[in-house]
Amino acid sequence: MQKKLLGPLLCLALTTTLGCPKGDRTAAADAAPSASASAVASAPPPGPPPIPAPDDVAAPPADAEKTASGLASKVLTPGTGQVHPGGTDKVKVHYTGWTKAGVMFDSSVQRGQPITFGLNGVIPGWTEGLQLMVVGEKRRLWIPGALAYGDHPRRGAPAGDLVFDVELLDITVMPKPPPVPEDVAAAPATAKKTASGLAYRVLTPGTGTEHPLATSNVTVNYSGWTLDGKMFDSSVTRGTPAQFRLNGVIKGWTEGVQLMVKGEKVRFWIPGSLAYGDKPTRPGAPSGTLVFDIELIDFTK
Repeated sequence: MQKKLLGPLLCLALTTTLGCPKGDRTAAADAAPSASASAVASAPPPGPPPIPAPDDVAAPPADAEKTASGLASKVLTPGTGQVHPGGTDKVKVHYTGWTKAGVMFDSSVQRGQPITFGLNGVIPGWTEGLQLMVVGEKRRLWIPGALAYGDHPRRGAPAGDLVFDVELLDITVMPKPPPVPEDVAAAPATAKKTASGLAYRVLTPGTGTEHPLATSNVTVNYSGWTLDGKMFDSSVTRGTPAQFRLNGVIKGWTEGVQLMVKGEKVRFWIPGSLAYGDKPTRPGAPSGTLVFDIELIDFTK
């Protein structure tokens, strides 16, 4: 049976960053392309015969649309919808992907099962390309390696330029991203600080009286930004709170959430040493001091 390329995907924002809690890994298994792809492009495993590559798989034709990023696309079948998905919306699609050499590495069409995923949790070429589409439309995307998995991806992911035929079946409009905090660049003088370097201030007082332990399982809503105000992850935009064991995530979360009570919302400034380090661990990964707004919904000790 052919392995999924687009399935074991979304351990991206919270999931890759905070430690990929079990519940989030399960949700991620229904998502779309990321650098955790598992199909081997050069030697497809036994199974149904591959879908033939299009005649123009090697390069986009002259009539293809091109964007400033280097993405090229061409409408194969016009859509019936009027609305384009936003960058944080969820979409349901059928797709087939080939390497530039014409080797098919993945296809939901071949599996007979479309996939649903959030546009802010996939490779940049998909995030950009799907926003050009409307429901019912089928489009061919020529995605440069820089907008896919790169020229030297982790083992199993297809390298270099890729081509996808994508059919947009449905759009689920998700909540809009929260505004960038006004004090995102630095903790204000009124913020409290711990010996570890963690800074925080309470945004909304809680209703509970007990604090979770490091071994507690917690349910939270959260959003995270870099110091320049770029949001890199948010359970709010996904419309689903995150659940995880508190000692299974970054140190700044393990320490910070133990300071909270149920119902409380707190803004944390977490230094790189308590987060993911001061240098990115992979392209696009957050690094350095990060800012999180966290609402503690519930916990069990």
